[in-house]
Amino acid sequence: QAQMVESGGGLVQPGGSLRLSCTASANIFRINTMGWYRQAPGKQRDLVATITTGNNIDYADSVKGRFTISRNNIKNTVYLEMNELKPEDTAVYYCNKAWGAPYPWGQGTQVTVSS
Repeated sequence: QAQMVESGGGLVQPGGSLRLSCTASANIFRINTMGWYRQAPGKQRDLVATITTGNNIDYADSVKGRFTISRNNIKNTVYLEMNELKPEDTAVYYCNKAWGAPYPWGQGTQVTVSS
């Protein structure tokens, strides 16, 4: 059964950096465009970055130039390098396939940007 395990979140000051990781079971990464999503309290879950199996990348305008997505298909892991963090980046971050019906969601990893 597909399972996502996200890690790397934490509390960081504005302007700081974090690196998130997401490891999945099964052969998810070999066939899917993967994405990082985030959900702030009281808001919908939004897709912020995607990476295809051929490493074509796209970002939401809100994170473009600050976040970098990458993947390691051998380790079945997708990463999100986050720089110049802002308070509005505070959310629970999840990974999943970017298109079509998602696999079951993992527990996510909390990112809090605050001074």
